[in-house]
Amino acid sequence: MNSASSIFPAPLDPLFEPTVLFNRNYVATAKKSHRAVPLVIGLESENKLVSRYETVVLAEPDATTLFYVERLVKYLLWARGGGKLFIGGPKAIGEYIRKIYSPRGERKFDFDMMTAAYAKKFSVVVTTAEKVPAAKESKIATGGHLKGCRIGFDLGASDYKFSAVIDGEAVFTDEVPWDPKTQANPEYHYHHIVSGLHRAAAYLPRVDAIGGSSAGIIVDNEIRVASLLRAIPKKHFAKAAKVFKRIQREWNVPVVVMNDGDVTALAGALSLGAKGMLGIAMGSSKAAGFMDKHGRIPGWLNELAFVPVDMQADAAVDEWSKDKGTGVMYFSQQAVNKLLPAAKIVLPEKMGLPERLKEVQNLMARDDERAAKIYETIGIYLGCTMAQHAEFYDFEQALILGRVTTGKGGDIVIATANEVMKKHFPEVARKIELRVPDEKSRRVGQAVAAASLPALKK
Repeated sequence: MNSASSIFPAPLDPLFEPTVLFNRNYVATAKKSHRAVPLVIGLESENKLVSRYETVVLAEPDATTLFYVERLVKYLLWARGGGKLFIGGPKAIGEYIRKIYSPRGERKFDFDMMTAAYAKKFSVVVTTAEKVPAAKESKIATGGHLKGCRIGFDLGASDYKFSAVIDGEAVFTDEVPWDPKTQANPEYHYHHIVSGLHRAAAYLPRVDAIGGSSAGIIVDNEIRVASLLRAIPKKHFAKAAKVFKRIQREWNVPVVVMNDGDVTALAGALSLGAKGMLGIAMGSSKAAGFMDKHGRIPGWLNELAFVPVDMQADAAVDEWSKDKGTGVMYFSQQAVNKLLPAAKIVLPEKMGLPERLKEVQNLMARDDERAAKIYETIGIYLGCTMAQHAEFYDFEQALILGRVTTGKGGDIVIATANEVMKKHFPEVARKIELRVPDEKSRRVGQAVAAASLPALKK
């Protein structure tokens, strides 16, 4: 399969093999062979919602076919999510996926995380293409409800923010430091959130609705996986996970809480007056969120830190999932750190990732060519991966933000990504515009956007 070097060489990663090219080449080869058969992948999430993806594979699968399907399944699991996976196609492919995505398989991490996210044992159903359930996506528009007296909150790892909002205008905002990841008592999290709600409520004549944004996987207003709750003992986790439902009972108003990536996409859509928005934040990890062209947030996982973006055999390994070529190693502080040796930038071994990024930013501010190559390489990653995302998400605006994209280096990332798309993926370049936060987009903060999530009671 072609590597990126054949279309647009990455200066510090010449063997980078973008998933989008691998996938396109595989499908084209399968069709030309006249031995292609349909493969349908279905993902069932909460409330029996089903997402489908259709492709073709060789009727008698070889090693390349199995690799193609396994990476495709991995992408779909972390982009869309699901507690049950349907593989409709050649039986050998389905059995391979069932084996690898199992408690003892190579993808045990993914099995465990999907089990936790959907509160039931993850399962793989091997069937035919015709028997994969029909798509059933969410039809409910989420967010953008500005009328009324609302409270919005945004829970981060080191601080939490609250806003009191009247008819879309913030009348009070506050930011409070906390340290949730070290707290073993669920009441710590509950009392901090509730104290913020009461402070915000003091600036409102009444409270009509509460909306929230939080890091982690949130399904049906329950926290399923989150670093904020990492210190909670297993026996108390269920209580901590239902904190938002507890608040809804006590305040007796509509409460909607979503992943912070989705709320970032919503904030971008509100500020830019646009729909069809994919938000990507490059910081300590790669966070993402999505709003479709109908103004709906489908409730997909959008955990793009774990999706495969590089198919080379020696791709970088993510230390958490132990998988190769996943997004976090290409679009975060870890991406910058990964490229330091090739850039011949030597930093103290004990220096943390945030400080390493800051050093590279300082070098870039002085127009250091080594730092520029780091950002150019990340820009090539981004241009190719945006073409990949465009094959799974229907969007026209991509809001790119996060510490990795700040300063002169961020300008290089965006410019290089646009050049890659324009030259090598022109159909994507014509459809998608890369945006970065400006003063207009900053007017709608995360907590204010979160306040617009719930619809009012009729």
